[in-house]
Amino acid sequence: MDSAAEILVIILAVVLSIFLIVGIILVVYLIKLSAEIRRIAHTAQHAVTSVESVVSSAARFTSPIAIAEMLAKYGKKVMKSSRKGK
Repeated sequence: MDSAAEILVIILAVVLSIFLIVGIILVVYLIKLSAEIRRIAHTAQHAVTSVESVVSSAARFTSPIAIAEMLAKYGKKVMKSSRKGK
């Protein structure tokens, strides 16, 4: 091989080794990132489940309260109309 070919082989080897090192570093960061995303998704899922249980509990308690308020308003209207009629 002449000297030009040897220089090109050395340059190519250096560039490929740099690319390999950068690729390995990138893969490590991507693995860390995916683990962090998985942890965040798990936390978000837990938060959504908690909010869902709170909302269902609140809905269970507000339904009887709403019905009681509606009956109280209706009862007041009936009492007022019966007093006016007398």
